[in-house]
Parts: sequence; structure tokens; C-alpha cells
Amino acid sequence: MVVWGGAAGPAVFDTGGRYDPSGGTWSTVSTTGAPSARTGHLAFWTGTAMVVWCGRDSSGTALGDGARYDPVGDTWTPISATGAPSARHQHAGVWTGTEMLVWGGSDGVSPLGDGAAYDPGDDTWESLSATGAPTARSLHTAVWNGTQMVVWGGGTAAMTVGDGGVYTRSGDSWTAISSTGAPDARIQHTAAAVGTIT
Repeated sequence: MVVWGGAAGPAVFDTGGRYDPSGGTWSTVSTTGAPSARTGHLAFWTGTAMVVWCGRDSSGTALGDGARYDPVGDTWTPISATGAPSARHQHAGVWTGTEMLVWGGSDGVSPLGDGAAYDPGDDTWESLSATGAPTARSLHTAVWNGTQMVVWGGGTAAMTVGDGGVYTRSGDSWTAISSTGAPDARIQHTAAAVGTIT
């Protein structure tokens, strides 16, 4: 388990650790080349590296950069900013097995209604279609069901919402989620993809 960044009260960290459950031991994560201190960021494991992106600093300013961490070499490599979404925090994302998809969030003032796919293999970004996407929001959840990213809940500039959308990566398209029988509108919730329930 690799832990990095976060906050404790007003302090925001640019440090972390690696935990080996088989030996019950911790080791430090190098800070050389690491992203700046942040909280509210995303992190995903690619199979060989941990990708960290966005978040906010101790002043509340949204950040728009990130890096890949290789635990074998204990090294950081910056992520390309070319084509990346704007700076944000309170966003959501998923790992598809080959790409990191991120969508929504806040720039510190307003909710955002866009997103992009990051391919760590060639260090490139590709914008996600906005056609049919959910309204701009932050503090929502997103899960990956194997072929689609499902986004639900969160807050807009005016209200907490109880709707969402399904993004199909292969077609770069969105479909609205039915609100019939849905839970009450909410923010800062959790969600998990569980497969088919029979």
C-alpha cells in the first residue's frame, strides 16, 4: 500500500509511505521530484506505478498537475500537462485497466462539467465528450464497471443532486441515469462497482 499527500488540520503533506502487509513494515516514499503538497487528489495503481493528479494546496487553490510514482525505483516522474483538464479538486475518477478517467470537480469557485482520459503508457491526455454529460458538479462518485464509468450525485453551484450519467469509453458517449428509485441527493458519499447482483 502506497500512501501519499493529504492533510491534518491546516497542514498539507508532500510525503508518504509504503506499507508491506506481509512483513508488517513501513518505508518512506522519496520526495525527490514528487508533486507539491496537496489534499483532495486522485491516485490510481497502473500495475507498475501510482498515478497522482490534481487536488488543492494549503491555501485552497486547485492544482492541475501530477506525477507517476515507481515504488521499485522509489522515483517520481511528472505527468504531461499537454491536453490535461484544468486545475481542480473534489473531482472523481476511475482506472479502466489502461487509462485514468477523471471528470468533474471544482476549480475552487465553481463546479466543473468536463473531464479527460490519461494514458500513462504514452503520457497523453484526451478530452472526454461533453455531449449528454451530467451537469457540472463536485463531491460526486465515479465507478468503473468494466466498460463504462458511472457518475452519480454531488453538488452543483445551486444544489445537491441525485442524478448522474454513464460514460462509455469505446464510444466516447454519455447516457443519463434513471432517477426512479434512486437514493436521496447527496455529496461526499462512497460507491463501488459490484458486478451483477442476482
